Amino acid sequence: MKLKTSLLAGLAALALGAGAAAADQVKIGIAAEPYPPFASPDSAGNWVGWEVEVIDAVCKAAALDCVLTPVAWDGIIPSLTGKQIDAIMASMSITEERMQTIDFSNPYYNTPAVIVADKSLDIEATPASLAGKIIGVQASTIHQAYANAYFGDAEIRVYQTQDEANQDLYAGRIDATQADSIAMADFVATDAGQCCEIKGAVANDEAILGKGVGAGVRKGDDALREALNKGIAAILADGTHEAITARYFTAPIYSE
Repeated sequence: MKLKTSLLAGLAALALGAGAAAADQVKIGIAAEPYPPFASPDSAGNWVGWEVEVIDAVCKAAALDCVLTPVAWDGIIPSLTGKQIDAIMASMSITEERMQTIDFSNPYYNTPAVIVADKSLDIEATPASLAGKIIGVQASTIHQAYANAYFGDAEIRVYQTQDEANQDLYAGRIDATQADSIAMADFVATDAGQCCEIKGAVANDEAILGKGVGAGVRKGDDALREALNKGIAAILADGTHEAITARYFTAPIYSE
C-alpha cells in the first residue's frame, strides 16, 4: 500500500513539475500596501486591480492554483526566500541587484519612470532641473535607488507607500515625486491629483530601473518560473493581456 501511494505521489509530482509549481497552491505575494490601479483592496476587502486580474489570467493559462498573499513591501523578498510565499507579482522591476537574490520570469509589463510635480512649477525630469528641490520616493523601490544615484543635489524624502508621497505632493510638502508612469497617470486623473502633472520620463538606466516588471521566484525554482513564463506568453498572445489593460489604461503597458 505504501509503495502504491508513493508511486502515485511520484507520478503526480512528475506531471506537475518540480518546485513550487508542483504544490497544491502557489502563494503569489503582492504588496500589502495599496497600489492602485494595480492592486488594492475594495470596500469588502477583496483585492482588485490590473495586476490582480493579470495574476489570475497568468495562473489560469499556466494551470496553476494560485492564492494571493499580501506581504509588506519591504519584507516581500525575504518572504520569498524564506518560503512564506512562492512568487512575487507586485510591480517588481527586474534589476541586476534583485537578480543576485532571486530569479525572474519574463516581463509582463514595462513602463517608464516619471517625475510628477505641481502644474505651476517649471520642472523637468532632469538632475539639473530638480537640484535644490524636495523629491518624494517610495522606500525600497527602483525610484529610491534612482533618486539616490541621480538627484544628489535635491533633498530626497522616503515614504513607506507611494500614496503617502502623493499626499505630501498634493499638500505642498514636497516639490515632486518619481514613480511609475501608469500609476502616476492614475493619480493625476483624481481630484487630488488635479494639482499636478507628469513633467516627463527620467533618463533610462536599465541597471537601476530594470528590464520591465516580472514575477520573482526563488533561485533555482525553474519549474515555477517556466510555468509563469508559459502563462505570461499565453495571455500576451491570445489578447487577454490587452483586454485587461484596456479596462484600466488608455495605452498599452507592455513592450518587448
